[in-house]
Amino acid sequence: MKRTAALFAATLSLVACAPSYSWKAIPADSHRTGVTATTADNVTEALGTVEAGSYHAPNGTLFEGGCTPDVALLLIQAQPEMRELKQVIGYAPKAMLRTSPECELYDFAADAVLDAGTALFGEKMDVAILNKGGVRCDVPQGDILLDDIISMFPFNNCLCLIRVKGSRLREIFTQMAQTGPQIIGGARIAIENRQLVSAEVGGQPLDDDKVYNLVSIDFLLGGGDHYYLGKDAIELVQSELLLRDAILPAVKRFTEESKPFEYKTDGRVKVSK
Repeated sequence: MKRTAALFAATLSLVACAPSYSWKAIPADSHRTGVTATTADNVTEALGTVEAGSYHAPNGTLFEGGCTPDVALLLIQAQPEMRELKQVIGYAPKAMLRTSPECELYDFAADAVLDAGTALFGEKMDVAILNKGGVRCDVPQGDILLDDIISMFPFNNCLCLIRVKGSRLREIFTQMAQTGPQIIGGARIAIENRQLVSAEVGGQPLDDDKVYNLVSIDFLLGGGDHYYLGKDAIELVQSELLLRDAILPAVKRFTEESKPFEYKTDGRVKVSK
């Protein structure tokens, strides 16, 4: 008993002498260095320079010693290999953020895939379906780099054509109502209390007996994000066109037409409790 008490007292003594720590969150932004995203032609202005083992940040701060100069040098030396990715391909007057159940970026992506699928498969696509998890970042305000679009759609998913009956589309839209809507184009759905209350394709009520051309990506064919779009398909045609390569021309078209990159939602997904 005495040994136990002595051990307990010794433990309390050690705990009392142990150093305490506190943590402070620091935003992962450029407030300490003034570093900004690089383009193909502004590496020094955006990242600064490393000279004689010291890092000269863009905002004038000097970092000597530690790992900061080494890390900065690695980033600066990598830029020539990334030059192609740093091409400016468009300009966004405001950021396009990923928000649910519908947003400008999701609507743009779905409509771009509708057009790309129509051109690729040689016939009109009725509906486009993409998964929100496949869009990995927002469109930044200002210059849009090729790197932004590749980062937005980084996965090697390819477009595919799925011919399905309207009844199968209804099942897919019902799944969205129950688990959360995904990205759609060519269609309009209304959800209330996690129930599908209406669905339209091409401005007309969804016809269970009609065959529709659905364009999507191979990831969603057999269970990606719990979707099985290939189930009960009347016909399935897979291509080698990557999703990002289908969307890139649509982004560049704004610049070719001397237009800013912006889009509007149209109420294609309505959710109420």
